[in-house]
Amino acid sequence: MNEMTPHRPPVVTIRAVRRDDLSDLATMVAELAAHHGEASHLRAEALERDLFGPLPWVRGLVAEADGALIGFALLTPQYRAAEGARGLEINQLYVRPAYRSHGVGHNLVAIAREEGRRLGCAYITVGATTGNFKAHRFYETLAFTPRPVTGMRFQQALAG
Repeated sequence: MNEMTPHRPPVVTIRAVRRDDLSDLATMVAELAAHHGEASHLRAEALERDLFGPLPWVRGLVAEADGALIGFALLTPQYRAAEGARGLEINQLYVRPAYRSHGVGHNLVAIAREEGRRLGCAYITVGATTGNFKAHRFYETLAFTPRPVTGMRFQQALAG
């Protein structure tokens, strides 16, 4: 490629996670955690259990370019009992920095929407940390509307 040839983004494929993706997926989850100043303790074995085990807990999408994984979305079910409405949460969405601003995130969200429709979901949600204005703008450009925080969430550990 010479200086006159413009750089083109790679051809990207969005597809369901496969078992042979688990190590790379765990690495990207750790990259996202580090981006938020957190540590990840996720192991590929936990991903295998939750994506492919007897009771799959999450659905996974990956973005692949030039034979390498460059992004992912993890999807979890939701339910609004008062409405009897199924929903799908984009629990995590990540695109490696070198591949941002080329539509990869948009495409991951588009496929997540298709998956939600296929599952009979009435809505799709996604969260972004307070102060992450870049993420807020990104989701708003994809026609997500901000919803007010309605209260505290509580957690309790369950002994094994």
